[in-house]
Amino acid sequence: MNNQPHQQSQQIRLNKFLAERLGVSRREADDLIAAGKVLINNKPAVLGAKIDKNDKVCYNDKIVPFDMEFLYLAFNKPVGYVCSRRTQGEAPTLYELLPEDYQKLKTVGRLDKDSSGLILLTNDGDFAFQMTHPKFHKEKTYEVELDRPLEPLHQQMISDYGVMLDDGPSSFTVIHDNNIYTVVLSEGRNRQIRRTFAALGYRVTKLHRIQFGKYQLSGLKPGKYVIIKP
Repeated sequence: MNNQPHQQSQQIRLNKFLAERLGVSRREADDLIAAGKVLINNKPAVLGAKIDKNDKVCYNDKIVPFDMEFLYLAFNKPVGYVCSRRTQGEAPTLYELLPEDYQKLKTVGRLDKDSSGLILLTNDGDFAFQMTHPKFHKEKTYEVELDRPLEPLHQQMISDYGVMLDDGPSSFTVIHDNNIYTVVLSEGRNRQIRRTFAALGYRVTKLHRIQFGKYQLSGLKPGKYVIIKP
């Protein structure tokens, strides 16, 4: 590691640098550093290290470029597509709907195969972390349809008290309007909305995300994307 003092304005913490370049969280970046997978100027990196553009950072024997152009996409995922890079069974991946230049971007969170709507993609791991970690409380809004009308008592139970699931209580805001339920939540647990309604005897027949934090679907057609600013 370069032990010469750097100007403070040029320095960046190594875990933040790796998170942004590799698309991982800062904690995952620290794990890579602790595992000895990161070198600075051909020497093992240490936790808490800072670097600047004069340092050469390598991960898995490959140079991690200091200068990088970040991309951010809002995409309207159609039903039937998965968010992983690999197909799951006969289900295609949403990356098949993106140009090749954007197929290296990572999704910010996920929507399951049977759900549709707004999904964000980026190569900025720090942005992804801030959008998905529970401590930042990024609200997500969904349009939900059920196999039968939601009883007022159950609506109040979900919104005010929560429903106990295998991984803990689940609570979110439910607004009823013309047989469509608007659900607003800030958690991101696996299939949380579907599991919560199922625990009360309902089946979700449609789950469509229309907003994630400050980003909205805004009439974007299924299978289409638009470049956004963070």
